[in-house]
Amino acid sequence: MRSAARGSADRAPISAVDRAYGRVLQLVEQLGLRPGDRLHTEAELSDLFGVSRSTVREALRRLEQEGVVVAVQGQGRFISASASLSLERPMTKYESITEMLAARGYAVTSAVLDVSEGDAAEPEAEALELAPGDPVIRLLRIRFGDDQPLVVSENTIPRELLPGPIEYRDWSGSLTAALAAHGQHVRSSLATISAAELPQGWRERHGLEGLGPWLLVTEVGLTKEGRRVLYARDYHRGDEISFSVLRQR
Repeated sequence: MRSAARGSADRAPISAVDRAYGRVLQLVEQLGLRPGDRLHTEAELSDLFGVSRSTVREALRRLEQEGVVVAVQGQGRFISASASLSLERPMTKYESITEMLAARGYAVTSAVLDVSEGDAAEPEAEALELAPGDPVIRLLRIRFGDDQPLVVSENTIPRELLPGPIEYRDWSGSLTAALAAHGQHVRSSLATISAAELPQGWRERHGLEGLGPWLLVTEVGLTKEGRRVLYARDYHRGDEISFSVLRQR
């Protein structure tokens, strides 16, 4: 088994559109905008955030796609009726931890605690539809938002999907992006949520005592073709992060 780890926090790359997207959500929350309220214009948001109108336009387009705002021809953009749900992390949407935290307005950094190669244990093999003992890569990270530890992530990936020596890959960024670069585009996932304690060894070793409660999201990422390419066990700070679910009759 080989391993490599970084003890310092590495800043995950966040695009200008991601930042604008997060700042619009922050603005909606700070101003207490309600369904039906009119949002600032592209020009106003561009001046307020100090970014180009094209960047703001792309961020607003994403918010429209997610149902947070509604565009009315000749009148502007308005907060939608479902915006209160969209402002939280909806369980029906697949996104990386970096995307989720950035969308909530956090400056995201990552600390890579450990990355190693090994043989798939039975739970990993079952989740990824591998044979027990098949080679995998395991990655343990802390994701920080505004320098607060918010998510501890334990990920397992089939070894063949990320070729090359693990020592020469930057593990601080998005795993879904790394998989996509090798032709494995994660489009959906199977996820469960449970209350859990952070493993004691992690709490003691990495200074994470007293930060509970934790919400454990166990997730299997699938490609469009249905291949299971990512097994994740993400421990979220329950006092900082919540999830929203739309229930309909």
